[in-house]
Amino acid sequence: MSKNDSKSDSPSRKTKGAAKSFWREERSQRYLMLVLLALFLTLIIVPKGGFIPDYYSPGDIATRDVKAPRDLLIPDLVLTENKRIEAEGAVLPLYDYDSRAGQSAAEKLAQGLELIQQTVLDAPGAETLVDDLEDFLEIELTPEDQDVLRAFRDELAVRETVEPLDLAPVRKAVIAALEGRVVGNLQLFQGEAKHGILVRDLHSRQEQVVAQPQQVLGVGNAQDRMREEIRPLELSRVQRRLIQALAIKLVSPNLTFNKNETETRKQMAREEVKPVLFQVKKGEMVVREGERVTEEQIKKLRGLSELGSHSNTLVTGVGFFLSIVVLFFATHRFARVNIRKYAPNNRDLLFLVVNFIVLFVLVKLGVFVSSALESAFPYIDSNSYYYVLPFAFGAMLARIVLNSEVAFVFAILSSLLLGALFGYSLYISVYALAGSVTAAHWVRHCKQRTTLYRAGFHLSLVNMLMIVGLYLISGQAFDVQILYKLGFGLASGFLCAVLVTGTIPLVEHLFEYTTDIKLLELANMNTPVLRELMIQAPGTYHHSVIVGNLVEAAAESINANPLLARVAAYYHDIGKIRKPLYFVENMNGQENKHDKLAPSMSALILMSHVKDAVELARENKLGAPLIDIIRQHHGTALMKFFYDKAKNKVEPGMPAIDERDYRYPGPKPQTREAALIMLADAVEAASRTLAEPTPARIQGMVQKIINNIFIDGQLDECELTLKDLHGIARSFNRILAGIFHHRIDYPEPAYKERDKDAAKRKNGEDSDRDPAKEAKGKEAVPAKSSTEDLKRLGMS
Repeated sequence: MSKNDSKSDSPSRKTKGAAKSFWREERSQRYLMLVLLALFLTLIIVPKGGFIPDYYSPGDIATRDVKAPRDLLIPDLVLTENKRIEAEGAVLPLYDYDSRAGQSAAEKLAQGLELIQQTVLDAPGAETLVDDLEDFLEIELTPEDQDVLRAFRDELAVRETVEPLDLAPVRKAVIAALEGRVVGNLQLFQGEAKHGILVRDLHSRQEQVVAQPQQVLGVGNAQDRMREEIRPLELSRVQRRLIQALAIKLVSPNLTFNKNETETRKQMAREEVKPVLFQVKKGEMVVREGERVTEEQIKKLRGLSELGSHSNTLVTGVGFFLSIVVLFFATHRFARVNIRKYAPNNRDLLFLVVNFIVLFVLVKLGVFVSSALESAFPYIDSNSYYYVLPFAFGAMLARIVLNSEVAFVFAILSSLLLGALFGYSLYISVYALAGSVTAAHWVRHCKQRTTLYRAGFHLSLVNMLMIVGLYLISGQAFDVQILYKLGFGLASGFLCAVLVTGTIPLVEHLFEYTTDIKLLELANMNTPVLRELMIQAPGTYHHSVIVGNLVEAAAESINANPLLARVAAYYHDIGKIRKPLYFVENMNGQENKHDKLAPSMSALILMSHVKDAVELARENKLGAPLIDIIRQHHGTALMKFFYDKAKNKVEPGMPAIDERDYRYPGPKPQTREAALIMLADAVEAASRTLAEPTPARIQGMVQKIINNIFIDGQLDECELTLKDLHGIARSFNRILAGIFHHRIDYPEPAYKERDKDAAKRKNGEDSDRDPAKEAKGKEAVPAKSSTEDLKRLGMS
């Protein structure tokens, strides 16, 4: 390739590279998902008939006002169809008439008789006379006919006694017999032609209307007539029998029904009928909300719907597409800026898009099933089946997988579009919104499968209450239909619970989400990674269990997710499996390996346990929430021991130690659960250093740890408030006081005291003469400022 070629290719390559990089950007992917979702929803909703409800039946109550958008000529489909049927009925059956059929039959019979005479004269051909005659006349001779033929042949052979056959009278008789019109089935013809027929001559191509076809014979009648015409001829007995046998077999219908041409003319007549139209003026009220719909109004509604679905579908679809795009973009933008916990990433948005698609596919299938059930159970109104559809399915799933803020936004958008799917029904939108919000609320912190069915039960109650409320609003009378609707509303709640129960594992697997139900599975202490932690690093394992107890109690006190906090505590230090003996809780009195290492190397080893934990979490598919907490549970905290040790080793004239080298890489805790793990991790580790863990010392230690972490700025990026810190400190104090509770020092038995005194005397010791031990120093009274800090963080 030349340099010029490479230069010419470079712009196209740059363009392709720019296009690839554009679609790899998160913002571009979001726009693409928005466009695809809007297109899908448009294709699902608009074919229903646009904005005109056409699902009414006579006597139904209109759910909203419908006005004509402009002057319209609405086709009357029923009347138009009746006129087309009349036009089809006016087309007479077409029959083709062969006027030369008699002459053709006479000529063929004459030629057949000449063949017989010629064959008799030609002795070698006499043996094949029967076959030759059948092939020529295209008939089949019976054994009796063959006997007559042989007798006729023998008679012709005796030329001295028999005169040659005169064929002229025979031709005349056959033509006279077949002069009329002959049909194949006279009875059927009389039934079809009672209102007249149209006869077309096959030779002249002229057509004639026969109002009352009287002189039409059946094949049997024509055969009888043939016998009558041949009987008077001056023929011998054998000749008459043979001519009659052959002539009768040559009788065939000369008037035949042309079905294809008749159907073609009927179709042309149908198409020539123009639609019957009636005028609807612009602004005319077609139907009013709350009134019973009549047959005439149904015609207008269907006419409006047909006009929208044929002439205006493209325009309606484009407008609806733009409306969905604007609605979704504006709602997402508002929620992203103004709702604190609404921050979905691209994976979350992809899940929500799939959730929308699945929800509307389920509802659309439900509509089709409802239409089929309407014909099977005509005593149930078709719109009654709509109340069993799983409108709340999507919001329940969004709440379990993500959070309540996202679920609420999802419920609003899906309810509006579901109302549009059902002809912009406000009732359906309100019904779907109430059910979605209720179901999303009751699946909050779903820690067991029965929670889904409890939510389904509450959803059923709300559905039934909404049905009664909507009945009262519309002014409908309470009839048997409301019982069906209440039953369907009750079933809808449990249907949603069943669908969500079966869908959650699939969502967890496809999108790698960690729901509360998945957290319950991970909370099992027999998972492989926790069992390995217990064997390789038992001290860390025990530490993790204590931290789990601390954070669970603290999370309950500040309304965080206690299950997520406890499970994250179990796994937050699994990275210590790879180097357990470098961490003090696993040394068990062994030599401290850090004594032989430089402080910088010790700091790197401590930092590595976070990275190792993240890798193990990914290998064991713990999910993004746990991985984030593992990465954040140390934040950017300073390893002060090794930092001070490094500073003490710095000689004069050497560069100063950079504090950033002894800080964890972060990030800082982004959620309340991650902050709880950080606080509980530090508090539990510090509690092991207390010589006498009295409640007062525990309170002081908790106060000091929380203050230091707060002052270091590690809690700046999470959502903890000072009130939350107060509740966390109280929870930590209560749990640690329970762990380090005081035990009674039981006195030793008397015989052990005597043995002990005897041993002391033997060794020259006398307890009475020993100097009194110095009383242990009283616990220091904290300063005034310290007391105020303790009170702020749960101390009294």
